[in-house]
Amino acid sequence: MRIRNSFVKENLTGYLFILPQMLIFLAFLVYPILEGIRLSFYKINYQNETFVGFDNYAALFHDPVFFKALVNTVVFVVFIVLLTLGFALFVASAIFDKNAKYVSFIRGSYYIPVMVSMVVMSMVWSFLLNPANGLISYFAREAGLGTVNLLGNTQTVMPVIIFVTFAGNVGQSIILYIASMIGVSKDLFEAAEVDGASRWQVITKILIPSVQPTTIYITIINIIAVLKIFVVIQLLTGGGPNNGSVTLMYYLYNNAFKYNQLGIASAVGVIMFAITLLLSIPQLKAMLKQK
Repeated sequence: MRIRNSFVKENLTGYLFILPQMLIFLAFLVYPILEGIRLSFYKINYQNETFVGFDNYAALFHDPVFFKALVNTVVFVVFIVLLTLGFALFVASAIFDKNAKYVSFIRGSYYIPVMVSMVVMSMVWSFLLNPANGLISYFAREAGLGTVNLLGNTQTVMPVIIFVTFAGNVGQSIILYIASMIGVSKDLFEAAEVDGASRWQVITKILIPSVQPTTIYITIINIIAVLKIFVVIQLLTGGGPNNGSVTLMYYLYNNAFKYNQLGIASAVGVIMFAITLLLSIPQLKAMLKQK
């Protein structure tokens, strides 16, 4: 007991320093998660709560729109993560060892969309894609292709949303990869040069394995970001056409703020939380295993 008390006294300053952050963490992260899980078992009408057990979850699994949102979200996650990783690796590996001013220019160019608000980006794309007076439709008419309505077609709306989201977020991944590649030991590159390795071999045998922790980190943050995708859907399509671009987050928003189904919305939030954990845990295990 005496040993424990002395340990607490010696580390009291450290505990006091982290106390504000821990209180914020508990109040704004842990408590909302626990409250969301609790609310998912209730039917709520803003005046009273009625315990319904797993009825909210049963209602979800009988709703075809929920399954449409789930499939769309998985498609978004897979394609955006793969596109981001592939393109960011390609750009970073092509310029990381070039002239410093050249690298800085490329890095700044790709990072500009990240600094711009997603609301602004979505409004710009909304103007470009407008079938009546948008630039893309205008050029299509000038080329004799007629009016192009990419956001109003169930076959093209998903690729367009994927591209818009990818274009707005890929800059951050490029910056992280360049920073990680610059930190790779120069001895490895010199040894590869002595052995006569090609640039492709340097990239695949040295660079990509060396930046694997960064790849895991980028994968996790992109999974979380895509699961929360909302602004682009709200401003460009509103979940349409025919629920062709609805996602879990947008489905949650509709149930919570349009249909006043807070219990259903909380159940969707719990499912999204579980999906995030399932997708992130393997990545975290790989990162810890490396350490």
